[in-house]
Amino acid sequence: MSLRTKTSISNHLKNNIEMPTSASKKIIIGITGGIAAYKSLSLIRLFKKAGHEVKVVITKNGLQFVTPLTLETLSQNAIYSDCFTRNEPYSVEHISHANWADAVVVAPASANIIGKFAHGIADDALSTLLLALKKPIFIAPAMNVNMYENEAVQRNLSQLEKQGCLIIEPQEGDLACGISAKGRMEEPEKIFEIVTDFFAQKKNWTGKKAVVTAGPTYEPIDPVRFIGNHSSGLMGFSLAEELAKQGAAVTLITGPTALKTTNTHIKRIDVVTANEMLQQTLLHTANADLVMMAAAVADYTPKTVATEKIKKKNSDWELPLQKTTDILFELGKRKQKNQCLVGFALETENEVENAQKKLQDKNADFIVLNSLKNSGAGFQCTTNQVTIFAKNGTLFEGKCKAKTEVAEEILEFVWEEQKKR
Repeated sequence: MSLRTKTSISNHLKNNIEMPTSASKKIIIGITGGIAAYKSLSLIRLFKKAGHEVKVVITKNGLQFVTPLTLETLSQNAIYSDCFTRNEPYSVEHISHANWADAVVVAPASANIIGKFAHGIADDALSTLLLALKKPIFIAPAMNVNMYENEAVQRNLSQLEKQGCLIIEPQEGDLACGISAKGRMEEPEKIFEIVTDFFAQKKNWTGKKAVVTAGPTYEPIDPVRFIGNHSSGLMGFSLAEELAKQGAAVTLITGPTALKTTNTHIKRIDVVTANEMLQQTLLHTANADLVMMAAAVADYTPKTVATEKIKKKNSDWELPLQKTTDILFELGKRKQKNQCLVGFALETENEVENAQKKLQDKNADFIVLNSLKNSGAGFQCTTNQVTIFAKNGTLFEGKCKAKTEVAEEILEFVWEEQKKR
């Protein structure tokens, strides 16, 4: 199993959570009273073996299950269990531990510590440490199934999620009370994997506001017919998901598509026509740090829309069209000083010339070009191959990859080039 929810790093930012950058981390293992405390010994060994520094903060009840000597031998550090101990040089220890740590993993987390933390109670070494932290906190509950499913415990866990904690769901299995049910602490190997995967994720866009457009637009002809294109929206959705994964607050404005968002921190706005996309985009981009125009917006729309279905005639049908507003051009005129504007171009001829012209004419910072001449690129494909033109003259040429991977490449290139500004 994995995290209780797909809590993104943006939750941590709401509380000004500090994120470490080095490969080797300083991890505090918080241990509470419960038979699952013996698993914490394996967790300590896993982090130490991977080259991380480990300290242990343990409650008095936790010491009923594991000994200080064992914990100190495995962690190679003195344990912290008493707010008023005098066996170290003077410091406010819960503050010094909070400053030292890159993350805290409470495993096992009892109903007691969960309730204390959720309500701001600080009456022992671990609870005071948790309140002093501005770092990622992982909570691995372990308790009887009835306790875990109790409304109060679930309410407390939900509160901790809102505060930015990452809850590692307990599993079904043999419990200390003699029954097999949910409440068994996740295995140390899985907890270790979740924590290390969390730090392995890129967080370049942490704290940034991003707007992404995706999908086609449908321009109505009558109640039955419309003008549209073959865009699935997958490229734009992939960009939105990757931005949210990397910590951005994302607004996704999408035309008609069957795709679903998976990250709960993406604000999705559904539109149909080019004009609807224009209005929503102008509304949400004023304060955005990054705007990515990946939608395939119709260039033309019918001059009039029939209120009834147009019947088939013997003669040819002429359909008068008018140009839609160029959204990228409008955003280029309104672009803020520190705002990054990324346009997309799908071409079938003179690809490079057209993309470079678009870059200049639209006042964009980047144009992402993909050509229908490239196999595996364009509409209705799960793969794409792009060339990115930067305003400063830098060029990126990618290979054909899954659109999820292409999204990572685009964002990495944009991020690195933006740092040069």
